[in-house]
Amino acid sequence: MTKPQPVIELTNVSLTLESGAGPVNILKEINFAIERGETVGIVGPSGSGKSSLMSLMTGLEQATTGTVNVDGLAFEGADEDALARHRLSRVGIVMQAFHLIPTMTALENVAVPLELAGVNDAFDQASRELEAVGLAHRMDHYPAQLSGGEQQRVALARAIAPEPSILFGDEPTGNLDGKTGRDIIDLIFDLSNKRRSTLVLVTHDPALADRCDRVISMADGRIVDDTGDTQSVSIDTDLLPKAAQS
Repeated sequence: MTKPQPVIELTNVSLTLESGAGPVNILKEINFAIERGETVGIVGPSGSGKSSLMSLMTGLEQATTGTVNVDGLAFEGADEDALARHRLSRVGIVMQAFHLIPTMTALENVAVPLELAGVNDAFDQASRELEAVGLAHRMDHYPAQLSGGEQQRVALARAIAPEPSILFGDEPTGNLDGKTGRDIIDLIFDLSNKRRSTLVLVTHDPALADRCDRVISMADGRIVDDTGDTQSVSIDTDLLPKAAQS
């Protein structure tokens, strides 16, 4: 029986960006695969490369070397239009900043990706998604009229509206208080489970990471541990910050 292809696969991936002081090696020889339906937490100190890794997996940044394959698309051979279409149809992203359009209502914000995808009943579907995140009574409100938690719920509804196969979250509770953040995380896991989507979360929160099937730990642009992987990466303590070695 043929083994299913991973939904995300990175092979020998490195990312180097130019700066005023010269080239900076952001990611170094990254190798891992994520199976369809997995929940994966990516953790590590600030500057370890977590968000850059997510940018590669979502096609917002192109690898300098190596290959990135996400849900059947090889990123290194794709142009910007192909990557944009892929994000629109296959990928949902929830960020720490809500990135809502301030001049649009909650309903209009959620309908935007559906209209771009050519969905005929975009507003009806957007309405159902807002109901799913508990905002049926706030559809006609603008972002400035919503609390932080409500704005993140709108952002989540917008991310899941096109029914993506993969949902990414980059510190999705970073701008929220403790209880509101926990409510949002419960909602993310619940919706991801119901829709059988793969979930990848970048986080500083160990409690959030522990809820995932698998935790990938990063330091200095490298993967230093991969718990839950069948070929687990052992920790190289020389790569960890000194505080983590004590």
